Amino acid sequence: MKTKLFFLILVVSAWSCKTVKTPTSTSPDLPISEVIEAKPDTTYLITQKGDTLSTLSQEIDISIERLLPDTVTIAAVGDIMVGTNFPNKSYLPDGDGDYLWDHVGPTLRNADITFGNLEGTVLNEGGDQKECNNPKLCYLFRSPEYLAANFSENGFDLMSVANNHANDFGEIGRKNTQRVLDSLGIAHAGSIDQPYTITKIGHLKVGFCAFAPNRGTASIHQYERIRSTIQLLDSLTDIVVASFHAGAEGSKHQHVTRKREYYYGEDRGNVYELSHLMIDNGADVVLGHGPHIVRAIEVYKERIIAYSLGNFLTYGRFNLRGLAGEAPILEVETDATGKFLKGKIHAFRQSYSDGPRNDLNLSSIKTIQRLSLEDFPENPITIDNDGEIFYLQK
Repeated sequence: MKTKLFFLILVVSAWSCKTVKTPTSTSPDLPISEVIEAKPDTTYLITQKGDTLSTLSQEIDISIERLLPDTVTIAAVGDIMVGTNFPNKSYLPDGDGDYLWDHVGPTLRNADITFGNLEGTVLNEGGDQKECNNPKLCYLFRSPEYLAANFSENGFDLMSVANNHANDFGEIGRKNTQRVLDSLGIAHAGSIDQPYTITKIGHLKVGFCAFAPNRGTASIHQYERIRSTIQLLDSLTDIVVASFHAGAEGSKHQHVTRKREYYYGEDRGNVYELSHLMIDNGADVVLGHGPHIVRAIEVYKERIIAYSLGNFLTYGRFNLRGLAGEAPILEVETDATGKFLKGKIHAFRQSYSDGPRNDLNLSSIKTIQRLSLEDFPENPITIDNDGEIFYLQK
């Protein structure tokens, strides 16, 4: 006898793995087994209607309700340059460079979403070298492809390619960098070729965009384009992460001035104005880098802004003295809509040959704590001596 099947509710719960990248959408025409296989890390409510079990594949109406997590953990770092074979190979780490990540890897891999700024290009050889007005102030970064495997192995999901070194080896370098990141399953944004992207990370659909004042990148100066980009991402995704490479460089430029900043004649933007514009238009987490030192953290409209996360893992060609050697990991906890809940600063310090190491002096915590109090006395957060960030207005 033919059995009427009016509905079948199937709840599928499967393993969840941070590094699994799944499609941003699944066709409702897929058979049940393919729907489940396409998103193994998500719990679904699947409703089916049809005449018989044997005809479900032809006569089926599947509605999927994606269950979002209660909280999301985001780990964010500043500038990354894992070694360069230009101008010679003396600036490359030993072996595959995996030892550089020994102290920081566990924290990076433990987050739901991990972000960093890729300072330079990923290219084995060749490319069109950037010409510099002052060769003494010109550094070009070309990291061989084998070193990039450390990014995925240490949990990176999002990488900004918007910075003043993105065009060091021209279009060839930019395109190859993007190709390598694609091959590693790392979402990237900030190039003129791809100013923004949407990716699936765990249970979340994440919108990501990045901007810089440099050639070959999505510009920090085009406010209308920034507005429209973030509004679009906000309409399509659960959480929007926005990044900028901006602000003057060095220890003399620790403070967020709330004014336009210049460095060697280059307009590096007004990072305060830019960050607030991003959040006003739908960004949930704003992550800054560029000054090569850390800056203050602010919470604005229940969203967090890190104005600069400094250098993180920059091997061989960077000044790492004093403030420039501070290499924190910012850990942020939000709800599923991006609202800031709490955070923590993990203190590391770079060495010239061993990568970031645990900093027993907690120097980056002290620096960010001091600057946040000085630059944003109205801040609705407090940072304690252990780096814990508490939200004062629940």
